[in-house]
Amino acid sequence: MQFSVKYRIMRISVDIDEATLNEVMAMTGETRKSPALSKAIVEFTRRRKAKEFGRLIRENFFDYPNPDSEKADLANPVPPLSAD
Repeated sequence: MQFSVKYRIMRISVDIDEATLNEVMAMTGETRKSPALSKAIVEFTRRRKAKEFGRLIRENFFDYPNPDSEKADLANPVPPLSAD
């Protein structure tokens, strides 16, 4: 089964000062405005998701065993299914 991913490109207008736009273009290495902003937005989104994932890990949101625990089986880090 093959899936096709289609990205919908959307054009929008934004108000951004020239100094900030120049900074974004320098940071992304892009010479055109739209690709620079697009790259910056993608990077911002990726970092925000990574930050949220890190917070969830620190708050033990996932039920993976604590490697410092005496019960932790480091050879098999995936906990067994509960016997219900």
